[in-house]
Amino acid sequence: MSDLPESYNRFIAEYPDIAAAYEALGIALQTAGPLDPRTRQLVKLALAAGAGLEGAVHSHTRRALELGLKPEEIKQAVLQGVTTLGFPATVRVLSWIGDILDEPKAK
Repeated sequence: MSDLPESYNRFIAEYPDIAAAYEALGIALQTAGPLDPRTRQLVKLALAAGAGLEGAVHSHTRRALELGLKPEEIKQAVLQGVTTLGFPATVRVLSWIGDILDEPKAK
């Protein structure tokens, strides 16, 4: 994953053992059940949205795109929040995924 936040890069540099353990936990979680990578990414995006974590929404939107999810699929996943999180929260999260979906594409 490129473009990691500087604060995360500093954490890795200062606490490499903790960062490695955290990464190992993430790998273990990926193989802990039958969900495919695309589904796992949508779940993580939804969790980030529900927790109101803008940076995590950005990160999981980027990762979803890297896995080949279409913008429409990502938006539909976020729209499911209307009846759970409420309309204002869902619109806020849509604006966060828009930060990523609306980025100019490198040529």
